[in-house]
Amino acid sequence: MTTYNPIDLLFGGMEKLSPGGNEHTRHVLRLLPTQQFRVIVDAGCGTGRQTMVLAQELSTLVNAVDAHEPFLTDLSGYAKSAGIDRFIQTHCLDMQQIPSVFPQIDLLWSEGAAYNIGFANALTTWAAAIAKNGFAVVSELSWLKEQIPVAVSDFFGSGYPDMKSIPQNLAIAEAAGYTLITTYILPKAAWIEGYYDVLEPRATALVSHPDSSVRNLAIETLKEIDTFNHSEDSYGYVFYVLQRT
Repeated sequence: MTTYNPIDLLFGGMEKLSPGGNEHTRHVLRLLPTQQFRVIVDAGCGTGRQTMVLAQELSTLVNAVDAHEPFLTDLSGYAKSAGIDRFIQTHCLDMQQIPSVFPQIDLLWSEGAAYNIGFANALTTWAAAIAKNGFAVVSELSWLKEQIPVAVSDFFGSGYPDMKSIPQNLAIAEAAGYTLITTYILPKAAWIEGYYDVLEPRATALVSHPDSSVRNLAIETLKEIDTFNHSEDSYGYVFYVLQRT
């Protein structure tokens, strides 16, 4: 009996595994007051689009952490092709294991991944590993308006019930031992270009797949994209640029 990995079928070979883009990673990186870091960790790196940017911009070793080995294999291939493999080291780990492996982090970066272990839990867990006055740059799905369309509220009520507003997330960060430097909201185009415009035809092609787990992921992905198209800008990805106090 053939077994299928829904994640690999839907996302395999994609450069972007979440909304974002190289120009946005560079922009947020330049919002930090320093660019000198000894230990850098990219938590939940996926196939490493942003890992590559960090390595290229900082010319410093970036420790790329993800629990899905095929993503790390792709990243290693991309880094070698770009001639920057000496600046990237992959680690197949759960993000919650980061403090036991990297006890003194100067820059922890995480794009579109913290929600996997919960934003509050992620910030609290990682705080123990970030050096005093070190930085955490974490992007998190956040409510941007008080008035939310019912269909959007219903979708995230089941898909991500813990989603918070920007003020609520800032309070969470402060309680975890961080001070805010700034925030940055990804523009809508960063959701579409290279992400939803690639995912949508892939998911459409998989809705009739013989494996139910593949079909279910494809259907849920199409529902997510439709929710975004009718969101009325009620939510977005927000970079929280934080310093450990």
